[in-house]
Amino acid sequence: MPAQLLDGNALSKKIRSEIAARTAIVTAKGVKPGLAVIVVGENPASQVYVRNKVKACEDVGFYSILERYPEAFTQAELLNRIAVLNADPDIHGILVQLPLPIHIASEKVLEAIAPEKDVDGFHVANAGALMVGQPEFKPCTPYGCMKILENIDYPIRGARAVIVGASNIVGKPMAMLLLQAGATVTICNSKTRDLAHHTKDADILVVATGKPKMITGDMVKNGAVVIDVGINRTPDGKLCGDVDFDAAQYVAGWITPVPGGVGPMTITMLLMNTLEAAEKYSKA
Repeated sequence: MPAQLLDGNALSKKIRSEIAARTAIVTAKGVKPGLAVIVVGENPASQVYVRNKVKACEDVGFYSILERYPEAFTQAELLNRIAVLNADPDIHGILVQLPLPIHIASEKVLEAIAPEKDVDGFHVANAGALMVGQPEFKPCTPYGCMKILENIDYPIRGARAVIVGASNIVGKPMAMLLLQAGATVTICNSKTRDLAHHTKDADILVVATGKPKMITGDMVKNGAVVIDVGINRTPDGKLCGDVDFDAAQYVAGWITPVPGGVGPMTITMLLMNTLEAAEKYSKA
């Protein structure tokens, strides 16, 4: 019997209706949530992502601006632009779309964003606050994964969670959020010996490696919750995750599809972070 599908589109729609209602309340108080999205260069995937983010802002009643700059845009010019947005009272969240061109140091750019407007949750101050359980903002993808788990009321406390992928964007913050929820957490990376030994032990398996279908059905524990963060395009043009969905769905208890699983939730939690930034600003 196939696993229960964890439908990110349906959950996202439900949360966005709550965001829209709260947006109307804070807007009535004179503060319209504002998000600035910056994209540098011509990365095709980035263009799609930013279009989706801007449309999502419009749908919930946010004010948003999209700034596109050519590949040759310099790091100094980008930092100057961020400084202007940091000082703009109509902007509550600033998002710089990654990856950036190679001549721009991503860490310098992310640290230039004011922590109270860092709605991606990537600033070193927010990463440190997450470590001690007091983040200003939770990074959007791990936050979305936690919302998926909450929605099925899965007992995280005491569960064995395994994360495959140790990035600053997904793997590490995901581990922190699961730890805070009471899970016993293992993080695996590209050097992990006998990866299947770890993944087969996981009650909750989160995979974020960027390697198509690397987690096969025989690497999944019977009845596990499988959250596939990956999104890859196969040679025939189809999208697939980092988990072999066709095989894993007959072993797992719950599984996210790709597309339509974690992806919509990432954008929804970006909206939630931006709304919360505006609400904090309205009370300041």
